[in-house]
Amino acid sequence: MSTISVQLYSVREAFAADPADTLARLARIGFTQVEPYGLAENADVLRTALADHGLTAPTAHAKLIGVDQEEVFAAASACGVGVVIDPFTPPEQWASEADIAATAAALNDAAKKAAGHGITVGYHNHWWELSNAIGGRSALEVFVDQLDPELVVEVDTYWAAAGGADAPALLGRLGTRVHALHIKDGDLARDASGQVPAGQGRVPVAEVLAAAPAALRVVEFDAYDGDIFDGLAASYAYLTGPRR
Repeated sequence: MSTISVQLYSVREAFAADPADTLARLARIGFTQVEPYGLAENADVLRTALADHGLTAPTAHAKLIGVDQEEVFAAASACGVGVVIDPFTPPEQWASEADIAATAAALNDAAKKAAGHGITVGYHNHWWELSNAIGGRSALEVFVDQLDPELVVEVDTYWAAAGGADAPALLGRLGTRVHALHIKDGDLARDASGQVPAGQGRVPVAEVLAAAPAALRVVEFDAYDGDIFDGLAASYAYLTGPRR
């Protein structure tokens, strides 16, 4: 099975305008897997359009805290998604042990509901989970220690580096908890400016890949100054090149 996917948020404007054409263009690049965002909102389109273009969605992003989780997990089941990843909790929730514990508890509860649908729950980081420290450890690692064993993490390696972490070393410490990686590159600006295809920026992408060889690689751009499909194609070529 391929270990390369693409986060549809990268092409959010094109997807909103013409989902079918967007998926077709991604398939022509070579992608066979995608990672949807806003899963419940886009489920009606994805249910049929993915198969129409030879695509699957093993993972997806969907908010899980403070929402109708049954709707999210039903949408995941309908779209063939096996891992639903909460993509964001705000920076202020990562400054204290109590707030971190509350987030972990909320996702542990969500995972119990997800299990009834045969779905796994995960979490995706930004930079603040790494820039905040509790007792000399990153807030992300403190959080992961409080997750039940069945939960996983998707490490956004760009944001980890932007938060001050040594991304390959972080992946080594998290070990088998890491189910997927967000692969992106750039100058590590915290406003997402200056992002470039994999291998062309400051993220040690080759070392990242070596540190988590079994993890799903999910190509993503939060923003891109050029043609986004060209950028995605360049990242795909890097990931499928020699020794990747």
